[in-house]
Amino acid sequence: MRAHDEAQVVACIPSLRRYARGLAGERERADDLVQDTLERAWRKFPLWQRRGDVRAWMFGIMHNLYIDRLRGQRATPEAGAGDALPEPAQRATQSDRLEVRDLERALQRLPAEQREVLLLVGVEALGYQQAADVLGVPIGTVMSRLSRARERLRAELEGASVPARMQRVK
Repeated sequence: MRAHDEAQVVACIPSLRRYARGLAGERERADDLVQDTLERAWRKFPLWQRRGDVRAWMFGIMHNLYIDRLRGQRATPEAGAGDALPEPAQRATQSDRLEVRDLERALQRLPAEQREVLLLVGVEALGYQQAADVLGVPIGTVMSRLSRARERLRAELEGASVPARMQRVK
């Protein structure tokens, strides 16, 4: 791997850590996910062939690892909010810390597919098509999941009732 390629991978680490913390919820699980993602990326880098954004490619690796871990676990509820968001840059007041804690908890209560899209588009600023490529779903699915995630997160933070899941009508 060339030095330029190494620099591209290393530059992705902060984004990978944010995404992993949002997905996993717990710092230890998130750190393990980042480490496994980087290990796989180093090993599979020759397969990337410089098609597309390296950051989106690495998010795809992380997403697949995360889904594999979920499938490997029994149906256990996800852990608490952990530290899904980075610490604010300024010294936070107690009310700021409470708001951040509430946001972290609300994010963790979102269904995994909604949380993934919200983190990729809202936090990591990926475009809809890039998020669709990372998640392996159509762009319309990304858009609808993002809309539902925003609506549900807003309701959670306002203390309103969370909208019921849509049911399929035959």
